[in-house]
Amino acid sequence: MAFTQPNLADAHDTLPRMPPWVTSARAETLEDVAFLSGAALATLHLVVGRADVPHALLRDRLSLTASEACMRLLGRPERAAELRDAVHLLRPGDQPGPAGAIYLQWQRAVARPVSVKALQRALPSVTAEQIATWLDTERGGPVMRAATVLEAVLAAHPREEVMALILADAVLAQSLGWTHVLPLLAVGLKSRDLRLQGADLQLACHKALVASIGATLPIAFDLTRRAAHLQAVVPKLRAKGAGDAVALFLTKDALSPAIALGVPGVGMSDRAARRLCDRLVDLGVMRELTGRDTFRLYGV
Repeated sequence: MAFTQPNLADAHDTLPRMPPWVTSARAETLEDVAFLSGAALATLHLVVGRADVPHALLRDRLSLTASEACMRLLGRPERAAELRDAVHLLRPGDQPGPAGAIYLQWQRAVARPVSVKALQRALPSVTAEQIATWLDTERGGPVMRAATVLEAVLAAHPREEVMALILADAVLAQSLGWTHVLPLLAVGLKSRDLRLQGADLQLACHKALVASIGATLPIAFDLTRRAAHLQAVVPKLRAKGAGDAVALFLTKDALSPAIALGVPGVGMSDRAARRLCDRLVDLGVMRELTGRDTFRLYGV
């Protein structure tokens, strides 16, 4: 995604806010909760359409959040730090463990525009024909369609919760006219919700969307502000490949300088990459995420 020079003062402050009554209202009926989730989705839709939001970075951050949620659903102990290590410290040819594999699934699901081919890249165990069938679900509005697909996938593959959630969020995004998957249902639904059916599952999906969008919007505001600050310091950087490195950081939640910045297109040496990252931390536009002296990871 191309970025224009931001207005540093208030770029993120102009983003639409969700009305407080959406998250504070007590609603239990399907009609009332559907109204609230519609208001939440409408607000997020406005944010999704904003050019100053670092969309690739936001999606990648949300893929981590979705992976954490899936760890909880599956009863696994891994959280953000372990998931980042499991993926971002992989060398070419390395294979991730089970937690890392789920994180990679989400990263692949959000990285490219919604399509059968892109989803099969994230879900190689299911056929393109079956993915196409689920994407073509036309029953009801966006949330009903997503819930229908979620229920259908779990009925056919009861132990494939991650696959079902990826496909449900993909159908939701496609139904709303979004180009890419945003992990929302995966973040908001609980394990008990996945055992529901019909109207009960639809109700759970509406409630999940209110909660997950309420958590997603502050992330979008924060990343928009941080991305603007990072872009503003690019003219101050003298290291060869610094601009390409910054562009990469604007698409990824976390990177290992030794691994990620040595790739073709950036081509920085291990030492130069580390120095650049430390310089960006000193400038206050980058964070070191691990607290370690070695095997460090950096992110916006």
